[in-house]
Amino acid sequence: MTVGFVGAGRMGAPMVRRLVDAGHEVNVLVRNKGKARAIADLGGNPVTDVRSVTAAAEVVVVAVFTDEQVRGVCVDDGLLAAMQPQSCLVLHTTGSPDTARALAARRPDIAVLDAPVSGGPHDVSAGSITVYVGGDDTAVDRLRPLLGAYADPILHVGVTGAGQLVKLVNNTLFAAQIGLVAEAVRLGTHLGVAETSLLDALAHGSSRSRALAMIATAASVDAFIASVGGFVAKDVAVVRNIAADRGTELGILDAAAGVVAPRLTDPR
Repeated sequence: MTVGFVGAGRMGAPMVRRLVDAGHEVNVLVRNKGKARAIADLGGNPVTDVRSVTAAAEVVVVAVFTDEQVRGVCVDDGLLAAMQPQSCLVLHTTGSPDTARALAARRPDIAVLDAPVSGGPHDVSAGSITVYVGGDDTAVDRLRPLLGAYADPILHVGVTGAGQLVKLVNNTLFAAQIGLVAEAVRLGTHLGVAETSLLDALAHGSSRSRALAMIATAASVDAFIASVGGFVAKDVAVVRNIAADRGTELGILDAAAGVVAPRLTDPR
């Protein structure tokens, strides 16, 4: 299959490698010509404009960092307009479900799947990144083999936009869990228990969780927050805005998540 790819960075680069290894031809947008060699080393074809990304592409994958970047490349740079009829746009960026829905409304002749991922580059490289997919049943079934080059499980959670909502709830809960561990460490430290000893012990008790295990591996809450805080804060800010727009709130999750992602002003 011919695949167009935008965003071959921290997460996208191993996706390109896995797609190439699975036998796909991958045309990768390169903004900086100095990165062309790195893309070629992955087995991808570096191209410098969106029309070259979309030419003959049955699928275009976008794995940039923010909603603003998605809109920038898809709308402002003309990627969506240049896509082939009956092709498919896959959005791995975590953001607002409204972005995916708006793109789908612009091009009803293509399938738009919002497919945010849960995990890190090592999970992509292992072919075990989790993907939450929102979109049409037929389109999701059609893309399963391609996404399966780097994703397992591939969870179809509803119509276009549903993938983003599930991922945002997931990341809010994850942020809250980190916040709870941070508070537990604060309590333990005041009670005279060393942080490393506490984290190791809790990881073997009834309070264990994936978040706790990841923090224990990092050896401290502060070190773990330093490594993931930027990503988590971005997503919590998005879900706060979406919840407010829909007349609800994060409730107790907000207080716990606030330890990792302090309340931000509306970025829109």
